[in-house]
Amino acid sequence: MSEYHIGDALKGYIRKSQHRNGLRAVQIEEVWEKLMGKTIARYTDKIQIINYKLFIRTSVGPLKNELMYQRQQIIDRINEEFGEKVISDVVIS
Repeated sequence: MSEYHIGDALKGYIRKSQHRNGLRAVQIEEVWEKLMGKTIARYTDKIQIINYKLFIRTSVGPLKNELMYQRQQIIDRINEEFGEKVISDVVIS
């Protein structure tokens, strides 16, 4: 029988788990301010991942427009932060 570190076992479970998107969304929320800045983080209401799509909800109209223009930058920043392809598209509502 081989040995596993608890961290490796958890990563393996998360990779195969149906809860992966929910966990990734929580992880993104934790680094959202660092990635996007305090102002954007303050006015972002909800972050959710479904099928590699990041759903961002905000009630601030100008922020929606700004996030639309930054969609590719958001994808690049998040994927770089996690070192893997976490999201492939961003939907702002």
